Amino acid sequence: MANYYKDHPEIDFHLNHPLMRRIAELKERGYTEKDRYEEAPVDFEDCIENYRRLLEIAGDIAANTIAPNSEDVDLEGPHLENGRMKYASKTVENMEAVRLSGLWGVTMPRRYGGLNAPETIFSMCSEVISAADSSFQNIWSLQSCAETLYEFGSEEQRQKFIPRICAGETMSMDLTEPDAGSDLQSVMLKATWSEEQGCWLLNGVKRFITNGDSDIHLVLARSEEGTRDGRGLSMFIYDKRQGGVNVRHIEHKLGIHGSPTCELTYKDARAELCGERRLGLIKYVMALMNGARLGIGAQSVGLSQEACNEAVAYAAERAQFGQKINRFPGVYDMLSRMKAKLDASVYKALEDIQRERKLEPEERAEMKTYSRLADAFTPLCKGMASEYANQNAYDAISVHGGSGFIMEYKSQRLYRDARIFSIYEGTTQLQVVAAIRYITNGTYLNIINEMLGEEVLPELLPLKEKIAGCVGILSECITKVREAGDSEMQDFLARRLYDMTGEIVMSLLLMRDATVAPDMFLKSAKVFAAMACETVAGKSSYIMGFDKESLPAFRAVEETE
Repeated sequence: MANYYKDHPEIDFHLNHPLMRRIAELKERGYTEKDRYEEAPVDFEDCIENYRRLLEIAGDIAANTIAPNSEDVDLEGPHLENGRMKYASKTVENMEAVRLSGLWGVTMPRRYGGLNAPETIFSMCSEVISAADSSFQNIWSLQSCAETLYEFGSEEQRQKFIPRICAGETMSMDLTEPDAGSDLQSVMLKATWSEEQGCWLLNGVKRFITNGDSDIHLVLARSEEGTRDGRGLSMFIYDKRQGGVNVRHIEHKLGIHGSPTCELTYKDARAELCGERRLGLIKYVMALMNGARLGIGAQSVGLSQEACNEAVAYAAERAQFGQKINRFPGVYDMLSRMKAKLDASVYKALEDIQRERKLEPEERAEMKTYSRLADAFTPLCKGMASEYANQNAYDAISVHGGSGFIMEYKSQRLYRDARIFSIYEGTTQLQVVAAIRYITNGTYLNIINEMLGEEVLPELLPLKEKIAGCVGILSECITKVREAGDSEMQDFLARRLYDMTGEIVMSLLLMRDATVAPDMFLKSAKVFAAMACETVAGKSSYIMGFDKESLPAFRAVEETE
């Protein structure tokens, strides 16, 4: 019987990462819950076995319920009835299967009915479910909004809402508006305190809200009258049971048809403040977005895996000119690059403890180190993985040839679904904006140079030397851009620096994995490192030959007097 976790040993490989022992110890609070909860692990080995069982359940449901339903979900999609969103019938079936299997509240503490799994395991589950149907993964993974509620809400709010989420109720984050997409500081949905009702009332419109008719919403709204920037925004919790919000429209999208994208109207919707006033955008949305971006990284890897599977299977069966097409260099070049991009695509436990007690000095230092790494690597994870998902979906159609353009083949749906990954929760361009300061200030170069000091397999040494040469070239490019002292030029060239940095980092990560598990990753490490050298050569040539005087030729609209 198929299982999307067990059929892909690359996922299980990461459970053996050395950091997993520390992650599990922190998440399980030193395994102190075993006396309070029967299902709590007694030690690390027991904990990892729990994670494997959880992933096996997710893999089973993904392969045998969600994947078989995906075509029907894509064709039917959600629909609007009397101001309410109705899921596609097979989406309802998926949700019930996932609910009965206990896959809600994955990262929430046991005292609220959660599974107490770390974000790493949640990401692995997301990957598995996305491989089956990315549109359903969108709905399921929004349970991660509970992390923000858990971190910033009061204990009363946690007790009120989190057990409902763990029992299978859905969530959404209502951020964007018709005039506030990437520019969230322009949000104007109004929040007014009502003395009469003893609560906040929300009025206005939200647009492009994923799973917008959910049970529990986290809403960004303007609480400070007379303000027009991010300092006037707060975060609110809206409970659908209270009424006051209707779905005005469900978007008709290119892909992820099963995931409802809604326009919502708020009319005196009762809500409660989450956390402190004025910190909605500055603090709470940033936490939401970081989690969402990591989720899309996992979603992208899942779809990349499925696109690779489809292409490999078709190329092994399809014959032309007397031989299977996977024997043609043009095809196996695409297949090898797809697998390399898949294997290279990259994916917080101390925070849980911080909510319950003060951290020890060593723990604070540890948390600070990993928080900085997370801040630096999140834009690389989301940007690179989502772009690779798009490329792999594109190449899967190319391998299928004309058949790939026919609706009966899965590759066309994967191609349509993938396109949104590099757009929502921050476009790739915004990931570049988030990453560029770490590129120009040397953060990534320091990490890269540390990684260059690691031991690799002898047969990878020549490639490692080439990557070291690429690092020198990247450093020269960064120096040129920085010394030019022109912010427009830096912004213009930032994407090229980002791509170079990402492929170098991912080459070294793949070499690390290949050194531990050569049977699994060696071929991909060789292919990907060669690709990285190709990227660095081309993009560095462009950067080193570029001058500020060239910029006017690229401007879409010339300034006029």
